[in-house]
Amino acid sequence: MHRRTILTAALALPFAATGLAACGHVDREPITPAARPTATFSDIGYADWSDQEPDYRFYPGDELEVSVPSAVELNKSVVVQPDGRVALPLIAPVMAADRTIGELEASITQAYSSQLLRPQVQVSIKSTAPLKVFVGGEVGNPGAFDMAGDSDALRAIIQAGGFKTSAKRTSVVIIRRGPNGRAMLRTANLLSGMTNGRADLVPLRRFDVVYVPRSGVSEAGLFMQQYFRDLLPISFSYAINGFSGN
Repeated sequence: MHRRTILTAALALPFAATGLAACGHVDREPITPAARPTATFSDIGYADWSDQEPDYRFYPGDELEVSVPSAVELNKSVVVQPDGRVALPLIAPVMAADRTIGELEASITQAYSSQLLRPQVQVSIKSTAPLKVFVGGEVGNPGAFDMAGDSDALRAIIQAGGFKTSAKRTSVVIIRRGPNGRAMLRTANLLSGMTNGRADLVPLRRFDVVYVPRSGVSEAGLFMQQYFRDLLPISFSYAINGFSGN
């Protein structure tokens, strides 16, 4: 899929007339439309899409099993609290949210090192909180939704009230935070997903953004300029009740 080519064209067309008008007098040599997009519109800068599954990061509501083999009396099942921390015996609450299993094991081990001799901590996942995704655009009820179990873009849209008649079902946009923190973007033809059992429905991850544009290239361009730039800093910034770090 030539994602960058498609998106650049979508961005350029709504503003082509403006760009030509700004060139000056009509008696100048005409400028071909093909020469304008890269000069007028900066690249939005999305990372290349990757389906690589990153290490799971904990989220409030997740239930964990914390084991200390050298001190089994400290073994405990805990739930990540709304402030992102877990409460354990003998030590102060430890930040778990947005940390991988390995990172949390290291943090708890360090915390217990003041109480135990060479502690070795093991963390495992007992259950996870529902996936929260954001659905916007031409759907019946846009907003944030908790998706139970595995989910995909089509199911998220159905949960958001389904497609409006004005929806462009062949170019649904999915945005995701990549492994390095940069936003990744791809489009999916969910019209074929409603009629073809082998279609790519795009499995979702926590905090994915699903946006259904209106039919028409100009509407897609308007969405790209205004909606993404406003939404992404909110969707991909992580803070829990103002807490971050230790």
